[in-house]
Amino acid sequence: MNMLFLQELFNNITQRDALLRRRHPETLTPDHGQLVNACHKLLESDGEASSIALASRALAIYQRLSAAEKSRFFARLTADFAAEPGPIDAAYLAYQEVRDNPSLQRLFEACEPRRQELFRRLNLASDGTYELVKMREDLLGLLREQPELAAIDDDFAHLFGSWFNRGFLMLKRIDWNTPASILEKIIRYEAVHEIQDWDDLRRRLDARDRRCFAFFHPAIGDEPLIFVEVALHKGLPSRIQPILSGESSGNSAGNSSGNRKPIDEPEDADTAAFFGISNCQTGLRGISFGNFLIKQVVQELSQELPQLKYFVTLSPVPGFAQWLQEQREDEQLPSSLRKSLKGLETPGWHQDKALEEQLKAAIRPLAARYLVEEKNRHGLPLNPVARFHLGNGAELHRINWLGDISEKGFKQAAGLMVNYLYVLDDIERNHENYTAKATVACSNEVRDLAKRARKLAKGETTK
Repeated sequence: MNMLFLQELFNNITQRDALLRRRHPETLTPDHGQLVNACHKLLESDGEASSIALASRALAIYQRLSAAEKSRFFARLTADFAAEPGPIDAAYLAYQEVRDNPSLQRLFEACEPRRQELFRRLNLASDGTYELVKMREDLLGLLREQPELAAIDDDFAHLFGSWFNRGFLMLKRIDWNTPASILEKIIRYEAVHEIQDWDDLRRRLDARDRRCFAFFHPAIGDEPLIFVEVALHKGLPSRIQPILSGESSGNSAGNSSGNRKPIDEPEDADTAAFFGISNCQTGLRGISFGNFLIKQVVQELSQELPQLKYFVTLSPVPGFAQWLQEQREDEQLPSSLRKSLKGLETPGWHQDKALEEQLKAAIRPLAARYLVEEKNRHGLPLNPVARFHLGNGAELHRINWLGDISEKGFKQAAGLMVNYLYVLDDIERNHENYTAKATVACSNEVRDLAKRARKLAKGETTK
């Protein structure tokens, strides 16, 4: 693709739309009624140039609405821009009579809410796609208190699923030479392990044993959709602190001692560890990018470093500490186990060797039970990170004791982290088993820990 030509094309469109917006100055305090009128005019427009101008004007009005006026606008979208019952009934009756493809297509068209065509036309404006993503972000913030707006969210999700499909995504490597405007966004959007400052960012990007990749979309310019941070290792890593501090640390596969094994060159590594995956656009929540990203990054790294044998994550376990607290309060849990878990109340417990070993013997099996056996109301794993990686075809490979000894790590998971292993030959089978039967693919080590948890729950001693 001629990227220079594409960039020039986008620049011309941007300049044209900026001029069009200047031709339509709005009042300083627009209300939702003005926006609704602008949307009706946009739907009634026939010409391409006039539609672009009207779309730009409508988005300009939306950007200046107060939070309350945006809420009123969404309410009007629900009521005034829904599918109309009369045409649906007529189209359905016509389909019942002939049952052919043309009548079926007319039924589909009648059932589509007018909002979807409105969003398509708003998308004509330059930056229209990104503005609609931000609009959905506003909507998501209202859904808890206004669940009746969920129909609008369904429309957004339907359209975004097409607009952001894999064919439009562009994978770019992020390094220290990437434009500063993008690097600033990487700092801001990092959601797993906060980037403290520019020096911290440089440690993560500039070292020879680090990689970072992001997906971009041509319609929203330099705004990343999702990015992943990668550390190259000799063996599977079990602790996050050495990675974040800039050390080249790892363990030989199956060794959880945490002893550091530095690599001198990327070619010395046998493992690529994904230690941070961050979604950047709240308005694209529920639109799956992560599975595409991981698979493409695996391909990129395999081509660059063909000696790599293992592709794993070093993942947090959000929600585990809360679940563990609920178990501690469950009177049906054996008193001996609850007594062991009481050690979590001791400040600095991980620095007391005897207490740490006592807690390790209880918590690691319970973590296996939590990740493998505890399910939500849909019959899927309770943990969201587990759902993501297992749904992508990974294997729950190892539970790492004291993998994250930061304040956040203790608060969300009692210091635990997890390795999910991506075995290229097993990904499709694991994905199909998970999708069809919610089967959790896991290693023998994790399976044995889950069995130990069942014994602990019965008050039996384990070794």
